[in-house]
Amino acid sequence: MADMAENNRALIRLQEKFAPSILDIKEFRGEVTITVKKEDNVAVCKFLKEELRYNLLTDVTAVDYLGTDPRFMVVYNLYSIPNKDRIRIKAPVAESDCSIESVCSLWSTANWLERETYDLMGIVFNNHPDLRRILMTDDWVGHPLRKDYPLQGPDREPYKGRLS
Repeated sequence: MADMAENNRALIRLQEKFAPSILDIKEFRGEVTITVKKEDNVAVCKFLKEELRYNLLTDVTAVDYLGTDPRFMVVYNLYSIPNKDRIRIKAPVAESDCSIESVCSLWSTANWLERETYDLMGIVFNNHPDLRRILMTDDWVGHPLRKDYPLQGPDREPYKGRLS
């Protein structure tokens, strides 16, 4: 682990409180990324917001690692306005249980961000107040940002080539 990550106050506090929940820690170009168990994403995010003042959720997205298990990684980009600090929280989500708890109760901006991730990647955010498509029409088949989504659209065969 790099010096920047070791000296990060938020990281130290998270390690003290959530050691069993932390799966991985990375530091790159001054930004810290912490991978946590998906069951603990709300607790970790709540601690970051309420105790460490990460008061702005700038983005929720997901990455598709087709061919691996877990297949998806949900990514939360947080910013602390008072501390002028960024942190990234990631949580692995298996294709067999493609859901994670919503953080809408912590940040109202999560409402639309989680809907976008649901719409384009197919990850269900449990306890979301209004989880429905936001970009694609209600009758759209599939989730266009998944790596196995047909390149020519939903009426075509899935891509069979090498994806990584």
